Amino acid sequence: MVDHKEQPLRVGAAVRRRRRALELTLAVVAERSGLSVPFLSQVENDRARPSQSSLEKVADALRTTAVELLAAADPACSVDVVRADTTEPGPFPQVRSLVRGHHQMHASEFTGDHEAGREFQYRNDQLMYVADGAVEIEAEGRAYRLGRGDTLYLTGGVRHRWRATVPDTRVLVVAVAEHIEAVQDRHR
Repeated sequence: MVDHKEQPLRVGAAVRRRRRALELTLAVVAERSGLSVPFLSQVENDRARPSQSSLEKVADALRTTAVELLAAADPACSVDVVRADTTEPGPFPQVRSLVRGHHQMHASEFTGDHEAGREFQYRNDQLMYVADGAVEIEAEGRAYRLGRGDTLYLTGGVRHRWRATVPDTRVLVVAVAEHIEAVQDRHR
């Protein structure tokens, strides 16, 4: 069996995300780091692995650290299984992450109710899917009732709150990860 944690990391995607977040070209990063544009392109496309020294130069050019780039790196495996929890559901709400690691997508499963009065506002888009039960969602002043199999799509920046209206409700929430700039800041 392949263990997710034993897979080598792909730092290229983390370098690319950071460079794009800073709105820098490969040429600017090359100039700042003293490395060549072709090499940096190979690193970003995971065709070359930078040495520790090269990674530190890239990190300095991107105003971060090698440790931060490695923490944001994607595992090299393309398949990862997250097994269902074998414990019996309790009387309290439960949240389970459906995707491990630092990826471009985030997914969670909520079972039971959760902080119904708490308002959420995420920078990036989000999809809510009711797997079992029913929920009420208030988004931008309007109320929506969703039942089993229904979905609600929220664009980044939409204020919302939700609550389960049936015991043992399961809601799956899938979103573009917060560390990715998926939408332009609407306040610029």
